[in-house]
Amino acid sequence: MTAVLYLCLLCFSFTPSLQHVSESEPLMRFKTSVNITKGDLNSWRTGTDPCNGKWFGIYCQRGQTVSGIHITKLGLSGIIHVEDLKDLPNLRTIRLDNNLLSGPLPPFFKLHGLRSLLLSNNSFSGEIAADFFKDMLQLKRVFLDHNDFTGNIPTSLMQLTGLEELHLQGNQFSGEIPLLTDGNKNLKLLDLSNNNLEGEIPKSIAERNIVKMNFQGNQKLCGQPLNIICDDKPPALGKNPNEVTGKAVFMVILFLLIFLILVAIITRWKKKRQPEFRMLSKDHLSDTESVEVRMPDSVKKPVEASKKRSNADGSSKKGSTHHGKSGGGGGMGDIIMVNSEKGSFGLPDLMKAAAEVLGNGSLGSAYKAVMANGLSVVVKRIRDMNKLSRDAFDVELQRFGKLRHPNVLTPLAYHYRREEKLVVSEYMPKSSLLYVLHGDRGTFHSELTWSTRLKIIQGVALGMQFLHEEFASYELPHGNLKSSNVLLSETYEPLVSDYAFLPLLQPDNASQALFAFKSPEFAQNQQVSPKSDVYCLGVILLEIMTGKFPSQYLNNGKGGIDIIEWVQSSVAQHKEEELIDPEISSNTDSLQQMVELLRIGAVCIASNPDDRENMKEIVTRIERITI
Repeated sequence: MTAVLYLCLLCFSFTPSLQHVSESEPLMRFKTSVNITKGDLNSWRTGTDPCNGKWFGIYCQRGQTVSGIHITKLGLSGIIHVEDLKDLPNLRTIRLDNNLLSGPLPPFFKLHGLRSLLLSNNSFSGEIAADFFKDMLQLKRVFLDHNDFTGNIPTSLMQLTGLEELHLQGNQFSGEIPLLTDGNKNLKLLDLSNNNLEGEIPKSIAERNIVKMNFQGNQKLCGQPLNIICDDKPPALGKNPNEVTGKAVFMVILFLLIFLILVAIITRWKKKRQPEFRMLSKDHLSDTESVEVRMPDSVKKPVEASKKRSNADGSSKKGSTHHGKSGGGGGMGDIIMVNSEKGSFGLPDLMKAAAEVLGNGSLGSAYKAVMANGLSVVVKRIRDMNKLSRDAFDVELQRFGKLRHPNVLTPLAYHYRREEKLVVSEYMPKSSLLYVLHGDRGTFHSELTWSTRLKIIQGVALGMQFLHEEFASYELPHGNLKSSNVLLSETYEPLVSDYAFLPLLQPDNASQALFAFKSPEFAQNQQVSPKSDVYCLGVILLEIMTGKFPSQYLNNGKGGIDIIEWVQSSVAQHKEEELIDPEISSNTDSLQQMVELLRIGAVCIASNPDDRENMKEIVTRIERITI
């Protein structure tokens, strides 16, 4: 009996390894079925574990089971036997873009659990059956662009309720665009450009709040958002078609002229009624203010210059105070309360408060003000936030004031002025993550134990997931995530701040001020997306794990550590443990957790945004390793 029990336990202990080896077999069959002309897959070896980190292009879920095949730019050709891949039960991603694969689309519909199918820039051709995707209910991302597909777009593809990104550009698809299912609330990006599509763009697509759509290069396509009128009616009997067209053009021009005149009249009328608001002048701050610039030496602004700028900004512009809008009761002046959980106050209360300069950031300067009732607030003076009209700006800030999440800083009030805006928020006693990590290597830093860092990582990720759900239609739900915009409470609970500013800023100002515009996709293609926020989250995650100040935060790139290159190089060499901050690496019981978090961070900072998971998936991965 004892011998039998021993054998059972022995078999059980080998189960994971046997599973890994069994998953190597279908991968080896895949390898032998294709030709490789620009590299090799020599790291794939029979009988070895695909999840040991040494198999090129293989990604595993929690290091235990194959979840992704990413093989690009190897000149792959030949036949893909999908039946072999069915033996990988947890396969979620297939990425074979930029290869030489050709012929009809392989029957990937047999892989019901697939979430991402990325086949861009190959030579696949022919028609795709209308019901090809009907059983692939988990699909989120489909990249079939820049192939040679013909025929109609499969109707089953547009009926996938979980679809988030669809790229079909650069093919020869023809016919009308299928209707988008009403059940799809997740589609953020749709690119059907440069095909042979025709007819009217379905209203189920045109009227959907999709962040980015592209239909250019389809000569026979009409409707919104192309602004091409779909007119199938023949001209009236006996009338010259050119005459009818000429009259239509004349009427459109006449309508536009009337519209522009009305807009000009209304704008001029509003300007006359626009009150001049007094800005928070340095003259009204404490004459004996203390200056506290909480940044590392490599990014400190000279205190004297900060003071001079503050004086210059505030001393020359004084005007009457408008006592109009108020969200917090009488006597609030021109401070608009959007969140009264900490009580109500007005501009006079801020004028009388003891104040200190906290520093100058990419969006403007910040002050700490302690009011007579003991409430400490941060007042941010933000310039160049002039994209929206006064009414639209009010709506946006009122929306910010309604946000409630334990890891998102909700503003208390704001002040509107054409030249600049003031945003007032509660002051956090531990200041920012940037300051705690790099500013003072004293008491605060010594409190950054592993459990505290883990708490901060989890909180920032959850706050970002909340913002990505609240501002799902925004090109950048946050846009400016960095350690200086992660504030810490007395108990080191992180609160994400300075979010969703992109719609408020002019494009040129946004690209200069917001950190998401330093992502690789903007540098290469002048494009940003919610995946750019994921990149920013990755930088913070790696900053916390390594304890290093990222040079990416600096405009001139001088100072700090190029954390992206350092981490990517170390992960590629499987030397993740060398990245961990020595102050926490002694916690050997949690070393595996640390390594997994570093790998998640490495996924977040991938150069190609398609290689990054979305915010919800990143949060799920973090939660899995911290349970």
